[in-house]
Amino acid sequence: MILHFTKMEGLGNDYVYVDCLNHMPANVPEIARRISDRHYGVGADGLILICPSKRADFMMDMYNADGSRSKMCGNGIRCVGKYVYEHHLTNKTKLTIETLSGVKYLKLITDKDSSSHETVKAVTVNMGVPIFKPGHIPVTLDRKVSIVKDEPVKIHGAVYHITCVSMGNPHCIIYTDNIDSVPLHEVGPYIENASIFPERVNVSFVQTLDLSHIRMRVWERGTGETLACGTGACAALVAGVINNRTDRRADVWLKGGHLIIRWDEDKNCVYMTGPANTVYDGVIHI
Repeated sequence: MILHFTKMEGLGNDYVYVDCLNHMPANVPEIARRISDRHYGVGADGLILICPSKRADFMMDMYNADGSRSKMCGNGIRCVGKYVYEHHLTNKTKLTIETLSGVKYLKLITDKDSSSHETVKAVTVNMGVPIFKPGHIPVTLDRKVSIVKDEPVKIHGAVYHITCVSMGNPHCIIYTDNIDSVPLHEVGPYIENASIFPERVNVSFVQTLDLSHIRMRVWERGTGETLACGTGACAALVAGVINNRTDRRADVWLKGGHLIIRWDEDKNCVYMTGPANTVYDGVIHI
């Protein structure tokens, strides 16, 4: 099978995008594994299919590099907005995108390039309401708590103080004085697959610089360390607020760049603003 695709990235969090509005390929998990391989495939953090939706303008169907399905991706959904606009699948700059974690609302920030073509430079996404209830994240602890905040847990012989939030994906936030010194490739897999996380978890080590600036590194379930994670940045900001470490708006710096995250006090929704870029279009035999 010949597959036409576009490779895109948001802060270096790269995915392969396929227009599936008229045709859905078979055996998508295997395609995701093969196409994401950085030696034998295109190379990406995963595969995102753009599909029709009865609930929204489009649907984003996302698969991790290991072929597992994911509910939501903040960097990925910004690129979906750019893709559908620049491929003339819509002329709307306010979009609704269906995901497995619900419908998300996008506002496209456009500009004209040197050829006077209108392009999407950045996207603001309403990421929805953060989820704290342990059973809905999910996270299971030995003792019953209404919210997992700065909770000490022992994982693979080490004690971590964790704060857990779902922003469509489950996130575990751990504070540290220096994210650069964290052996993420060693501890990331243990925390991701710890028994207290029945659906695995995305792990973020966060360093607070001041009330409006934080740094973080992310270990994503099913993929490993990535240059950025949009839902993770949202979860980190929310965790910072409930732990009195950040204001409700902050610049979140990741390896791939920075996102502006705001947790609206009135609507209780989290808003993410960041870039989306096209790398190249291509064709691959699957």
